[in-house]
Amino acid sequence: MWRSRLLAAAIGAGLAPAFPVAGAWWWAWAGLAPLLVLLARAGSYRQAAWLSWCACAAFFTTLHHWVLPFLGIFAPLAIVVIGWVWVPFGLAAHGLLRRATPARVLMASLVLPSVWVVTEALRSWKHLGGAWGLLGAAQWRAPAVAQLAALGGVWLLSFVLVAVNTGIAAAVLPGAGRRTRLAGGGAALALTALAAGYGLLRPEPAVTGAMRVAGVQPGIVPGPERRVAEHLRLTRELAGRDHDVVVWGQSSVGLDPARRPDVDRRLRAASAEAGSDLLVNVDATGPTGRIAKTATHYTPAGVAGTYVKRRLAPFGEYIPLRPLLGWVAGATEAAERDRVTGAGPTVFEVAGRRIGPLISYESTFPDLRRELARLDVDVTIAQGSLTTFHGSWAHAQQASFEALRAIESGRPAVLVELDGTSAAFDARGRRLAWVPPDHRGVFVVGVPLSREATPYVRLGDWVPALATGVVAAAGAACAVRRLAGLRGRRPTH
Repeated sequence: MWRSRLLAAAIGAGLAPAFPVAGAWWWAWAGLAPLLVLLARAGSYRQAAWLSWCACAAFFTTLHHWVLPFLGIFAPLAIVVIGWVWVPFGLAAHGLLRRATPARVLMASLVLPSVWVVTEALRSWKHLGGAWGLLGAAQWRAPAVAQLAALGGVWLLSFVLVAVNTGIAAAVLPGAGRRTRLAGGGAALALTALAAGYGLLRPEPAVTGAMRVAGVQPGIVPGPERRVAEHLRLTRELAGRDHDVVVWGQSSVGLDPARRPDVDRRLRAASAEAGSDLLVNVDATGPTGRIAKTATHYTPAGVAGTYVKRRLAPFGEYIPLRPLLGWVAGATEAAERDRVTGAGPTVFEVAGRRIGPLISYESTFPDLRRELARLDVDVTIAQGSLTTFHGSWAHAQQASFEALRAIESGRPAVLVELDGTSAAFDARGRRLAWVPPDHRGVFVVGVPLSREATPYVRLGDWVPALATGVVAAAGAACAVRRLAGLRGRRPTH
């Protein structure tokens, strides 16, 4: 029993390299199959639950190991809780594959991906940490397959990957009949071909122009005065380099320009000297005494627009239910004060183009990018900062999100980090820039612009909605069969 649990943990941990930094994206197409075989051969539902818990806990511990030191004494509790995420999937897999037939394999190829997607959608709730570690996100480096995100978002990619893994597991399942193996292998091959075919046949969007985006990446600079000064110094290096906008990362300005006229003047002057508009990020106590993370659009004439961050990182930027959980700040590195939540999206008009701003953690959410696409932006620009997780896997993982967000929204995407991996992608998710976290200085990237109303932008999260319907129908059918079985066993008089 313990050997099977250790094996399940090894399988779960082995799936993590499909994501950055390792980037073995191809393993996501088969890495779940060994776990499905193990679940199918489990002796009971209870054992299947334990196996799926071990695999899930090992997967998230490996993939997000960089978070654990900041959780302090709560790290073991977090691992215990996160392990339950895959348990519904494990129970469903055991029930459908333990007596595999061609019909049950085909049913499993629909139900198991649906259970997986529903679970991913639920754990992506903004108060639970956002859409990190979604299986479909591993495909950002496979442009042909990644185009499925334009059809159904990252959710469709996850659905297809789990369905293919299910088919592979059925094809190699010990004791399965020939027809069962053929059904599983055939389904896996057909889905893989359809996924790649959609991407290869998808027409290129019409390019409407170009925008040159300059990024400033100074790294960790302690103290708000020194941080502003270093950003200003680097921005001066961009003078005469033919760009449309200069972007600073999250928390680049730790002083409120509304209360510091000298800072306001220096930012206006920086815009004038650089010869373009300037997007900074203010993270400071305002006149009301509260802190807001604000993307601020500067021109030589002053502030042209602002955007306040709407999705705050739980515990990092606020503590949920602070009256009850406020004591957590004393035991971890959780936020001592809650940030202000923004009211809605904003569009900045820059050099005749429409920019959709987002801030760091918000880059993980597909719906925010879809919302900006519906506002007809030309490009989305995210300001980030991963100083807390300096040198960790988080840098490449966050940068990789931009590729899928670009494909989903049909708009190019740019991420500028204060400290982290800055990146830019065109509307097809092709890499335009990849600035490593150890880079200190500036960069300029030419971004081809295009506007495309992708099916995902038009239809929204139809894949999680459909998956919910499939799970509900499967659950109802299971309940009906169980009730019928109980009635059949009742003694007659």
